[in-house]
Amino acid sequence: MKLKDSNLHQKLQEMCDCYLETDFAAQLKAMSKAPSTDIKEDAVKYLALALMYGVTDKARKVSFKKKGNKIKAVLKVADEKIELPPPTVDQFNSIVELVRGILHFESGGGSSMLALGLRNSRLDLQVKLKEKEGKNSLRIVYPELGE
Repeated sequence: MKLKDSNLHQKLQEMCDCYLETDFAAQLKAMSKAPSTDIKEDAVKYLALALMYGVTDKARKVSFKKKGNKIKAVLKVADEKIELPPPTVDQFNSIVELVRGILHFESGGGSSMLALGLRNSRLDLQVKLKEKEGKNSLRIVYPELGE
């Protein structure tokens, strides 16, 4: 799904909407086994799937950590941690670029709110990106949702 001249934020929202009614875990697993040649598109898709997985499972946060060439992706739901199939190194680097572009972070990272429009609703996410030599982390915290 592509719109002419769409910006990064809009593209992420469109990808979330596109995959809203899918099996997020299965899609993430399929991506980790067979990445496409379009790394930037894969980065948007991976982030959208991870965010939507967290929304449907009422997660507290999703976090990505990269140390060297090793990447770990974890969804924290209540007192449980769900390990997600990690993105490739290139996908992770593109995810970082995507977040940096949307939130206008300089190199080194930053912290900011991300308003994510989902159909007729909105989700405010707290995003924190830390970049150090050889070590990066991205944490996205979901709002406290009432039962």
